[in-house]
Amino acid sequence: MANPDSVAQYTLDSFGNGRIAVVKATQLNTTGNAVVVLPILSGGLTNANAAVGSGSVIVRRITVQNASGSVASANVSITTTNDGNISNAVVANVTLANLTGGGKYQDLTINGAYGANTSVTGFVTQALYVNVNTASGNSNTVDIAVYGDVVSF
Repeated sequence: MANPDSVAQYTLDSFGNGRIAVVKATQLNTTGNAVVVLPILSGGLTNANAAVGSGSVIVRRITVQNASGSVASANVSITTTNDGNISNAVVANVTLANLTGGGKYQDLTINGAYGANTSVTGFVTQALYVNVNTASGNSNTVDIAVYGDVVSF
């Protein structure tokens, strides 16, 4: 018979597709770069900003969900740098048109190289940054969750 806690013996790199970053009840009512920070694996992806020993993840899906009200006018992008540089986009500019109230969600399309064959490494960044290009115009909140595969820690 298997040990009942055998799953607890594994870490996220032993499984496929898990939640690798999350922020809950965040507002999108202010424009700017890095308005919301999504720490990857709670900031545990890097080895003192060194290439050697830093982990990496494959971003598979980013979901915006659980809106407390409509944020349908918000336009966001998600990048690997806090300067909003769209050449570092994991998600290109997108309007959250589906988020008109509670019970709605919107999966964001992973952009360019990150959607094809490039992992996010701890040497490059320890977090993903949500840039708000057009504010929601209210103080309603959303949850943002990032799902993917851990290549290594």
